[in-house]
Amino acid sequence: MRRVRFVALGDSLTEGVGDPVGDGWRGWAALLAGGLTAGTGHTEFTNLAVSGAQTVDVLERQTPAALALRPDLASVVIGVNDTLRNTYDIHAVATRLDRVYSALTAQGTTLLTACLPDPGAMLRLPAALARPLARRQRAVNTVVHALSDRYGAIHLHASEGVWLTDRALWSADRLHPGERGHRQLAVRFHALLAEAGLATGAPPSPEPEFPAPTRSASLLWLATAGTGWVVRRCTDLLPQLLRLAGDELRHRARGTGSRLDLHASDAVSAALSALTVAELPDRPETGAEAQRRRTETNLTGVPGTACAAAGRSAAQATAITG
Repeated sequence: MRRVRFVALGDSLTEGVGDPVGDGWRGWAALLAGGLTAGTGHTEFTNLAVSGAQTVDVLERQTPAALALRPDLASVVIGVNDTLRNTYDIHAVATRLDRVYSALTAQGTTLLTACLPDPGAMLRLPAALARPLARRQRAVNTVVHALSDRYGAIHLHASEGVWLTDRALWSADRLHPGERGHRQLAVRFHALLAEAGLATGAPPSPEPEFPAPTRSASLLWLATAGTGWVVRRCTDLLPQLLRLAGDELRHRARGTGSRLDLHASDAVSAALSALTVAELPDRPETGAEAQRRRTETNLTGVPGTACAAAGRSAAQATAITG
């Protein structure tokens, strides 16, 4: 009997927010777990993701718990909350993710990773507020691409594509997928794993099991839990975001807006270059690495060519290789 231990690390996206089942959340990772094995196979699934988590939480709290479980497969989908805090530091994000990926792969665990859309665009913020958040998310995505390549992760490009504009796939807050959106993530991850020979069960159904929340239920959620989220983020992020927006407007007025993009790119390159480039231990090629070697960048139905190219360029420029 084939047994697979699957552990999910991350924030509210992986916790399952937007896909309610009973009194809790289900989410894409739980949906994916059901299709990892077939026949007499068995999947042991543990979800360590916590709403609001940042990369520091994944490193210091979730990773030790995951290592103790000795998973065959671990998903690490994190980074959006880092961009929404006034403590955002791309150097720290890169260092933490490198340590998380290294610790898990050193045990022989196959990694699942994903790049994510920027929250400013999803929330439809004014351009002066959205651009700084987009710049931060692009930086995080570039780091995730480079490190995913280094550690042979199975990587899903979820940062762009038609699915981002399909309102039916998103919950009322526009930051978390609804059930349809969570199912799309599960289906796409399953396709990548199946191609690598790591998922033998039937893929999750893309069709929802439950009816979509009514408009009144969505508005009620926004007026209760949603309001609390906005208040917390405004207290933490808004002062810095207004300062960043002021910088954005001044540079645009002077025609020097490209300097902000260049500064962000330089910061990413410096963050990746600062990481210790160590030889990975000799070991047989994993299914994930074989899949990556064959396809280089597999989009699996989620367009992401520009994002993928940025990740590859960063990896090449900083000499971080797997």
